[in-house]
Amino acid sequence: MAFTLYSLIQAAILCVNAVAVLHEERFLSKIGWGVDQTVGGFGDEPGVKVQLMNLVRSVRTVMRVPLIAVNAVCIVLLLLFG
Repeated sequence: MAFTLYSLIQAAILCVNAVAVLHEERFLSKIGWGVDQTVGGFGDEPGVKVQLMNLVRSVRTVMRVPLIAVNAVCIVLLLLFG
C-alpha cells in the first residue's frame, strides 16, 4: 500500500471516528477522565487533561453528522476503486 493523500485522509478519519465513539460513563470515567474530574477553580488555568476532554466532547458534538457522510463517501470510494 502506497503512502498517498487518500490513505492519509483515511487515517485521519479513522482517528476522528475513534474519538467520536468514546463514551464518558462507560470508558472515560473508568480511567479517570469523566465529567466530575474536570471541575476547576475560578481563574485556574485548565490543564492538559481538561483541554483534551473538551476536545473529545467537541468532536463528538460537532462531527457526529458530518462523520456519517464522510464515512459513507469513503466506503463508496473503496467499493468503486478498491
